[in-house]
Amino acid sequence: MEGIQIIDLTPENISAYGVCGYKDVKKQVELRHKIDWFSEYYNKGLRIKAVILEKGGYQGMIEYIPGRFAHRPVDAEDYMFIHCLFVGFRNEYKGRGLASALLDECIKDAKEKEMLGVAVVTRKGSFMADNRIFLKKGFQIADHCSPDFDLLVRKFDGKGKNPGFKSNMNENLKKYNKGLTILRSFQCPYTEKNVNAILQTARKLEIECRLINLNDAISAQENPSPFGTFCIIYEGEIISHHPISNTRFENIMNKKLQ
Repeated sequence: MEGIQIIDLTPENISAYGVCGYKDVKKQVELRHKIDWFSEYYNKGLRIKAVILEKGGYQGMIEYIPGRFAHRPVDAEDYMFIHCLFVGFRNEYKGRGLASALLDECIKDAKEKEMLGVAVVTRKGSFMADNRIFLKKGFQIADHCSPDFDLLVRKFDGKGKNPGFKSNMNENLKKYNKGLTILRSFQCPYTEKNVNAILQTARKLEIECRLINLNDAISAQENPSPFGTFCIIYEGEIISHHPISNTRFENIMNKKLQ
């Protein structure tokens, strides 16, 4: 496709381009939190690359970071780890090679940094890319976690231990066996609006709720959900791995409280 430009977002220019569909720093607290988080991890190797089309404008991005700082419950030391990959804010730009071009940038970067390869967690449905694009680019499934999460890896020379999900996720879930708990990291800007609405509904239902911010990679890697940056737990059970609408949350809780 002609007229493609892939640019590096930096702490200096990210507010001009926005991220994850958020563009207004003054009005959107979600974007301000994301920029602060990005600025904190940029010097640790976090990178966001945006694809800009001459006619279509900003149409996608990839975010990746050295595995030791991944905001997922994974062991991925010495791998580059992809947090997010999405393209096509407008449907006419989907299926036109933009995701492949962004992946190539990540793979190139990982090779230049002499890493073992690139890893990513995938899932069918919203909030995460599914595994098809990665399988087409030579990734292989290295691990699986219930209910439907896969950890994929593309190793550069076949050497080194495969990345995998943390083995203590079930043990970490036992920490939240009473009441309602929301875990969230500002890595994902979509949590802000959802969380505030859910907290209001929890108060309406007279449910005591704890909101725990996962402020660093260590705490995100201790999340019992493979999603890593978000989780809603009720009485020791994960009731959502990703942000959900207030209506969806209320329907779930009404069934639990019957």
